[in-house]
Amino acid sequence: MTSASVKSVDLLIVGAGPVGLFGAYYAGVRTLSTAVLDSLEEPGGQITAMYPEKAIFDVAGFPAIRGRELVDQLLAQAAPFAPHYLLGHQAVGLERGAGDGAGAFAVTTATGHRIECRAIVVTGGIGTFTPRPLPVGGEYLGRGLVHFVPEPEAYRGRDIVVVGGGDSALDWALMLEPIGRSVTVVHRRAEFRAHQHSVELMRTSSVRVITDAQVTAVHGDPDVDGVEVTVNGGAEVVPVACDRLIAALGFTANLGPLMEWGIDIRKRQIMVATTGQTSVPGIYAAGDIVDYEGKVKLIATGFGEVATAINNAYAFLNPGKSAFPGHLSDYAPAPTEPVGSSPAAR
Repeated sequence: MTSASVKSVDLLIVGAGPVGLFGAYYAGVRTLSTAVLDSLEEPGGQITAMYPEKAIFDVAGFPAIRGRELVDQLLAQAAPFAPHYLLGHQAVGLERGAGDGAGAFAVTTATGHRIECRAIVVTGGIGTFTPRPLPVGGEYLGRGLVHFVPEPEAYRGRDIVVVGGGDSALDWALMLEPIGRSVTVVHRRAEFRAHQHSVELMRTSSVRVITDAQVTAVHGDPDVDGVEVTVNGGAEVVPVACDRLIAALGFTANLGPLMEWGIDIRKRQIMVATTGQTSVPGIYAAGDIVDYEGKVKLIATGFGEVATAINNAYAFLNPGKSAFPGHLSDYAPAPTEPVGSSPAAR
């Protein structure tokens, strides 16, 4: 879609991250015509935007898989069912009762497109995300300071400082340790939020770890060539060689126009029933954007949630039909070549 237009489908998936892409596959299995909408220009959501080369360890059946490879596999899985991708278009407005049949919604985009559908599944992750900045050194963004590591080879032979204590910080430190000249992790607390296994790997690696510390100065002209780290509230100031500074301090999330859709949203999380349905009949949600008691935010969890949501959306659209799709091994093999539009469609 390169100019404003109208698209009519059974199902609209809002979010083209891994969970949304798996949802496109399941919608195809249930013979639902499907459009997948995302504000980012490429499919894959946060994985494509932030860590396409990082290994992911919590996808069933893969001891490890690069983010880019996971996205490619999900696209290939959905391709035989020809979902229509609308990439680079943010969902804005929602109209209810915009047509005939169950749900009968219309979603408009910031670029003027209109998608008419009978049901919606929201898989928008954390919504639009903005990296939390370092307290100092913001003027070096793009000159040695980054928030993401899309191309690890650019760090070969570099002195790297990673600021943060979560999974992304430690994953990047461990990924870059074999190729960097030096890798230092600076964390403001003694304890790390990352998985304990990652912490143990870091402790036994060559990564230098400085805890109870913050980067308080960044030097270099025009690019970063060193930082100062203040330890124990100012008791010590440590100069650290650095020509690549990675701020991995997390993100602030914004659900944007979704907040105006009349869905029950609490603390930026969509509340859902066990079927994946939101407070609005015909609108479902899955993945990191949803919450319920006992929720565990993993890609693996999102895959199960979106399968549940899609199949219950099918039953919603087809009264009297079962939400259970049967055993997929009983289906005829899908064609090996895509039969419709590709993610290149805009």
